[in-house]
Amino acid sequence: MKQLFHLLLIISFHVSIAQKLSIDPTVTYQTMHSFGASDCWSMQMVGRYYPVEKRNKIAELLFSKELDAAGNPKGIGLSMWRFNIGAGSTEQGTGSKITNEWRRAECFLENGKYNWTKQQGQQWFLEAAKRHGVDFTLGFLNSAPVSMTKNGLAIGSGTLGEWNFDKSKMDDFADFLAQVSAKFNFDYLSPFNEPQWDWGPKSKSGFGSQEGTPINNEDIAWATRKIDETFGQKKLKTRIVLTEAAQIDYLYKSKTNRSEVHQDNQIETFFDKSSPNYVGNLKSVESLMCGHSYFTTSPTAELIKKRQDLGARIKQQNIPYWQSEYCILGDNAGEIKGNGVDLGMKTALYVAKVIHADLTHANASAWHWWLSVSANDFKDGLIYVFNNGVKGENDKNKFDGEVLDSKLLWALGNYSRFIRPNMQRIKTEIAAENVLVSGYTSKNQAVVVFVNNGESQRVELPKMRKKQKADAFFTSQTENLTHRKVNKNTLELPAESVVTLVITY
Repeated sequence: MKQLFHLLLIISFHVSIAQKLSIDPTVTYQTMHSFGASDCWSMQMVGRYYPVEKRNKIAELLFSKELDAAGNPKGIGLSMWRFNIGAGSTEQGTGSKITNEWRRAECFLENGKYNWTKQQGQQWFLEAAKRHGVDFTLGFLNSAPVSMTKNGLAIGSGTLGEWNFDKSKMDDFADFLAQVSAKFNFDYLSPFNEPQWDWGPKSKSGFGSQEGTPINNEDIAWATRKIDETFGQKKLKTRIVLTEAAQIDYLYKSKTNRSEVHQDNQIETFFDKSSPNYVGNLKSVESLMCGHSYFTTSPTAELIKKRQDLGARIKQQNIPYWQSEYCILGDNAGEIKGNGVDLGMKTALYVAKVIHADLTHANASAWHWWLSVSANDFKDGLIYVFNNGVKGENDKNKFDGEVLDSKLLWALGNYSRFIRPNMQRIKTEIAAENVLVSGYTSKNQAVVVFVNNGESQRVELPKMRKKQKADAFFTSQTENLTHRKVNKNTLELPAESVVTLVITY
């Protein structure tokens, strides 16, 4: 009897403990811009060949802000859609020196004439994004059109810093960017992607893996001035964003393995007024820096330190930062491997930790995933398409396949669906072990996202206004952004979950 009493006492004590959530809306940080993903490379196949009901389902999962009858989100409500503007390697076939046709891309300009029926599959999803009310669209390039490159290909020479571009074609290139931006009414244009990699042949055969070219800081500044001049003449509203750095280190560090080829210290290079490559005064250039979180996310100490360093430089330069591309690559110090599809919570929780660090330590105002849809046996997709279990970018998956959502999709939705453009990050704290928390506010809402990497936790909620209602949305092993009303002043966080609390005044 005594032992039973002690057991009940322990259980009661454990259940009754609630960690207090603290929200201070008077302490503010960055203004949020967007959560997004790209149409590379699968949408050219899925958007063109898949049955329309499957395309619509994918579009709903990515873009919808609607709720079902039970109040559950139908999709993750992305606020940015990234469109890959192709260079024309598809038209070259195997002559493109890109083996995999999925990694090639069509070009709107061929033989000096524009053909707006190109990139048909991607156009379908761009229109779907607009139908669903996605806030922003962005066009990005991996290479200039092949008619304007030095080697006539969309892959580089393999030499670091060597821009695969014929500079005598700069006016043509700027006009091409203007024509495409105007045609699709892009809000943003990103002309250069991951300039620090060589993007050359990956074997003695001379074949590369995808479209791409390196470029150094001086050439980026020179080309950006030319593009800005053309955009100004044509009175385009499209804003130019830079530089999609391959790793965040190259944004703020001045002594790296890319110093000799002038591809690092990019924040200071482009946005310090004393720099010869300063472009912050150009009317078409958005005053912000874009970088990719690859290869900097493990172990946790490195994840945090690098983002704190980046955040300090961003604050010093007083410009926003966008984390504009990420998926899981490499072995991440043994924490998680990029290889192997995982539709479950392990990948979702790892990525949620990265999102949290980018938002709270680097003060990222935007966070964009890489492949919205993948056919690969890899941790690179939000949604997967496999035909009878066959994985890979191949003919089996090219024309049709089963549409599989992932816990990662829904965990990203815990952020993207509720943290809307122009919300502001605010001070939010909790003492609970293994729980990460961040908060955001608008005129009539406070949004709090919890990432619980441990056992179930109870959270005591603050009273912010006399009249308020609270709703929570749960992503866990058994739930996909599932809605539940919060009737009392406590919130239960399931084990290994991502939970969004929405307080409406």
